[in-house]
Amino acid sequence: MTTLPENYRDLVSKSRTRAPTISCVVPAFNEAGNLPDLLKQLSAQLTDCAAAWEIIVIDDGSTDHTFSTMLPWTRLEGIRYIKLSRNFGKEAALTAGIERSLGDVVILLDADLQHPVSLIPAMLKEWFAGYDCAYAVRRSRQTETLTKRLGTAVLFQIMNAGSAVKIPVDAGDFRLLDRAVVNALLALPERNRFMKGLYAWVGFNAIAVPYTPDPRVSGKSSFSFTRLAKLGLTGLTAFSNLPLRIWGGIGALIALAAFAYGTFISISYLFFTNDVPGWTTLVAGLMFFSGIQLLSIGILGEYIGRIFEEVKRRPLYIIASESGTGHIQNSVQNNDATSIVQTPDHARERADQSRSNLL
Repeated sequence: MTTLPENYRDLVSKSRTRAPTISCVVPAFNEAGNLPDLLKQLSAQLTDCAAAWEIIVIDDGSTDHTFSTMLPWTRLEGIRYIKLSRNFGKEAALTAGIERSLGDVVILLDADLQHPVSLIPAMLKEWFAGYDCAYAVRRSRQTETLTKRLGTAVLFQIMNAGSAVKIPVDAGDFRLLDRAVVNALLALPERNRFMKGLYAWVGFNAIAVPYTPDPRVSGKSSFSFTRLAKLGLTGLTAFSNLPLRIWGGIGALIALAAFAYGTFISISYLFFTNDVPGWTTLVAGLMFFSGIQLLSIGILGEYIGRIFEEVKRRPLYIIASESGTGHIQNSVQNNDATSIVQTPDHARERADQSRSNLL
């Protein structure tokens, strides 16, 4: 792994002397009740701290009136609305927004108003100080259910124990990313995307910004224990081989125990003429080891299933419609060819080229 020089942040900080262009990516699923307030707050905040800005709302197959709620907003400059053809999941929605972002920095936040917009200036302060990524970290998880707290803690403990990449436990998707980090994320080709792990994997100079989530204003969270388990399984198989190693170790211990027991029975029968125990032990042993084998095959199957998903190379998402324009898009049209920001087509071409270089 390449080590950044000690004066890296000082050098980067000196090059960041002007207000950046900012893209805000907001994945939304059934958040029609929260989006108007969020867009008002975001628009006001970005106007104060950005040279040019855009808010990209990714409708991840909402079944409420999100579409009709967003229509008036798309007539306003700075708001872009992308509707996916169905619910592809938050990871895919985030990727869709990142791929179409144009800003010098990209800010990711949820649409439920629990990520305070007022934290953006603090994140920008760290960016000006030379950090490439500023990620929000919860001060406390006491507002979450006990099941979610325990599940999250166990999941990250397992992933961090079996991986060289350490993922911050209390960090979510609420973060600021420099364009260099965004380009690195776009170069990653996998379909099963665990974004929290990918943020950590690409590296760069990152810093935590503590915050307290605001209470949800409208609606209810679509995040359930089932979704947490599914996301956790994706992250575990994407960033850790620990389950395979654990069951490999269990298999070795069982084999040694079986060899030792077989040796004991053989010696007992040959030298002490003791009868071999009856069928109960034999049947119980067969059932136990059959269960171990099936469980091991199931774990191996999860990894093979991920390979199967990757080799199909289906798109991560499908866009049903796209509307609205951002301030950054207009600045691209008004500037000359030397503009530092690029159109969405250029961004996608750059991402495709980066992926092809990796293959």
